[in-house]
Amino acid sequence: MNRAENMTKGLEGAAAIDQVEIPSLKGKVSDEEWKIRVDLAAAYRLVAHYGWDDLIFTHLSARVPGPEHHFLLNPYNLMFEEVTASSLVKVDKDGLPVGETPFVTNPAGFTIHSALHMNIEDAHAVMHLHTPHGQAVSAHEDGLLPLTQTAMLVLGDIAFHDYEGVAVDLDERERIVADMGDKSMMIFRNHGTLATGKNVGECFIKLYYLERACEAQVMALSGACSMPPQGAPEVTAEQGKMGLPMVANALAWPALLRKAYRLDPSFAT
Repeated sequence: MNRAENMTKGLEGAAAIDQVEIPSLKGKVSDEEWKIRVDLAAAYRLVAHYGWDDLIFTHLSARVPGPEHHFLLNPYNLMFEEVTASSLVKVDKDGLPVGETPFVTNPAGFTIHSALHMNIEDAHAVMHLHTPHGQAVSAHEDGLLPLTQTAMLVLGDIAFHDYEGVAVDLDERERIVADMGDKSMMIFRNHGTLATGKNVGECFIKLYYLERACEAQVMALSGACSMPPQGAPEVTAEQGKMGLPMVANALAWPALLRKAYRLDPSFAT
């Protein structure tokens, strides 16, 4: 099967839907899995709120407890603003749904996310975007530049992966993992941005900083820029690597979760 054919793999039975009744999974999965589902659904709604979504494309995922390395992925035919905790599809290491679901998943999403979930122990959550600012920086010869504090906070934790076409070739997973190394964020050249985290909240905050840094860079490069003093980017990178997870877990994600409930509490169903 060639790469073009891989793009439609698993979609043969997909059909357009007007509305799907989604039975609640609360009480039918473990309390720990339900919490992860609620957090991940909130992240989808927040991505839509901030305008980072790309119609039904791109993916946010989270590993569920257990040795199987099952993980949750968005239904391919729902907008991010429609995703709920119960509609998230649990898939196995082969990208096949675990249990019955009326939805299909995106094979490209499985390729990228399974590569990291299955091979990097701390990659409990993985989020990948195609925002215009992220794509612009991914196409820049020098990638992300230390032009702002926001960029410097994440710059030391970013890896790069060269573009190979739409990511439907499972062989690419090895190269993604090798390029990621010990970093927790990645810029896919000519493609977009990605972050990983020990939980959904930590991952979202890293992605937020990465996306804001890309947005600021695109704006800054429209005029004359000044670079920071020598040594400042390295100091700030260390501060970010230590501080962002702490701030995410203790302060920022709980606040964002409250925001998601205010926007539309239906995500938690």
